[in-house]
Amino acid sequence: MDDARQLLAHQLAAIAYRVQKALREAPDGFDAYRVAPGVRTPKELVRHIASVLGYARTFFVGGAYRAEPLPTLAEEVCRVHANLEQLKGHIESDAFADITPQRLLQGPLADAMTHAGQLAMLRRLFGTPVPPENFVFADVDAHNLTPDQAAPAAPDEEWTVPEDGLLG
Repeated sequence: MDDARQLLAHQLAAIAYRVQKALREAPDGFDAYRVAPGVRTPKELVRHIASVLGYARTFFVGGAYRAEPLPTLAEEVCRVHANLEQLKGHIESDAFADITPQRLLQGPLADAMTHAGQLAMLRRLFGTPVPPENFVFADVDAHNLTPDQAAPAAPDEEWTVPEDGLLG
C-alpha cells in the first residue's frame, strides 16, 4: 500500500478511535440530547458520520448513499464501524477514479472527524465530559476499525484543571 493509502487507513482508524472516545461510558439519555432546536442529537450525529463515510464509498462503487435512521445509538455506531471497514477495503484495493486521496481526506474524512469532535463537545455540554488525552500518543491502530478501541494511552492531567479553572 502506498503512503497516501496508508495515511488514509490511519485516518479511518483515528475516526474510529475518536468516535469511541466520545461515546465511551456515555450516560443514559446522551443519545437523545439536543442542545438547541435544529442541532443534531448524538444519535443523529453518529448517523451522519455513517452517511459521510457511505458517501465517501460512492466514489469507489458509484451510486448514492442515504442511511435510514436505525432504532438505537448502538446500531448507528455499528453502522459507522461497518462503513469504516468497507471504505478501508476500497482504499486498499481500488483505484481512485473519481476522487484523489487528498480530496477524500479534506472532504468526507475531515468531515467525519469534525463530527466526532462535536460528539465530544456534546458530552461536555451534557455534563459528562470525556477524559482529556494527548492524542499524539493514542493507540490508534489502522487494523482496528471496530468499536473496541484502546483505552487512552496518555491521559493528559495538565488539562484536567487548567489555570483559568475552565475545562476546555
